[in-house]
Amino acid sequence: MKKNRSLTMYILLGMILGIVVGYACNEMLPDAKLASTVAGYISIVTDVFLRLIKMIIALLVFSTLTVGIAHMGDAKSVGRIGIKAMGWFVIASLVSLTVGMILSNTMQLGTHLALPLPDVGAATNLKTGSFTLKDFIAHLVPKSPFEAMANNEVLQVVVFSIFFGTALAGLGEAGKKLTTIIDQLAQVMLRITGSIMLMAPVAVFAAMASVVTTQGLGVLVTFAKFMGGFYLGLFILWGLLIAAGFLFLGPRIFKLIKLIREPFLLAFSTASSEAAYPKLLDALDKFGVKRQISSFVLPMGYSFNLDGSMMYCTFAVLFIAQAYGIDMPIGMQITMLLLLMLTSKGMAGVPRASLVVIAATLNHFSIPEAGLLLIMGVDQFLDMGRSATNAVGNSVAAAVIAKWENGLLSEEEAEAANELAANELIEQDAVPA
Repeated sequence: MKKNRSLTMYILLGMILGIVVGYACNEMLPDAKLASTVAGYISIVTDVFLRLIKMIIALLVFSTLTVGIAHMGDAKSVGRIGIKAMGWFVIASLVSLTVGMILSNTMQLGTHLALPLPDVGAATNLKTGSFTLKDFIAHLVPKSPFEAMANNEVLQVVVFSIFFGTALAGLGEAGKKLTTIIDQLAQVMLRITGSIMLMAPVAVFAAMASVVTTQGLGVLVTFAKFMGGFYLGLFILWGLLIAAGFLFLGPRIFKLIKLIREPFLLAFSTASSEAAYPKLLDALDKFGVKRQISSFVLPMGYSFNLDGSMMYCTFAVLFIAQAYGIDMPIGMQITMLLLLMLTSKGMAGVPRASLVVIAATLNHFSIPEAGLLLIMGVDQFLDMGRSATNAVGNSVAAAVIAKWENGLLSEEEAEAANELAANELIEQDAVPA
């Protein structure tokens, strides 16, 4: 536990130092092109860190999910957990979208905007044509599991792992040897993850320094109202997620929140939900969620339960509509909410996914897509909050579904399991090479 606390402290320290160094670079490099070049070199560390995470994520998802399903023993259990997970995701998505809609209508942040509006014909260079529900459904099934892993298509890896794990469970005794091998692969990937995470504070420092070097802190002042309104929405959403967790888990939800603070900070500072995945898995283990539940629900959540991103979609669309003085009656807003409910399910694996979904929605309702240029300058800062919220939402979902499935250890059992795992790790490290 002490080791976890120190890593969390180093991540926080990295964030603060990154902001200070980024601000100094921004002030000393008034030329935007030179500042961008310097920021590019600074961000090399973050890029390497995120590439290392991408290097392990597909194999980690495949191995942990396959073993988890194989241990469930039958397809009926997989289907039952899948249905419960999707039910939770749909409700959480509707709540997230509704919070964004209510706040946007209440605060009216886009009206009386003291900024020049981008020309209606200005290009955003976002490809929205292929971002449809039809293409997303067709994209669910991989043409090849190796291609899916090579491209880090997490949802496709999940689909293949479900088939593979279910078939492996169906083999019974004959499949136990292969299950053991894949379980050992999962342990190897988790050990690699531990090594990669030692680099996290430096990666966080570089991420913050790079962003502040190019954007400066002045952009935060310019968009203070919009960003403040959005983060207020995130605070409300966090409160609702914790309240929902309290309803099913009782006061123990606060233990979960304490355990996920490290992956939360990691997702926030790197603006990447993927970076937090291995640490979330570890935190859920410590909380007492059985691995066959967490390894199934978490990857699904990364595709279907992006609470922060979904709230941002309604928030941004209505902000842009208000900025251009376009009236959207409540009926149209509900239609927009239902449309986002469907199209946002294709966010996983799409670069700048939230902006692409927003652009497609703006086109659908004849709102100038150029309005996105208003918020693109601060999108990185907003993405930090979205990514962190996605981590909170998915961890709460996994814990609640584990409770429903009797897959959540008691606090005493979880404590004993953690102590046993820590002792085994010490013994392994003590074995001479």
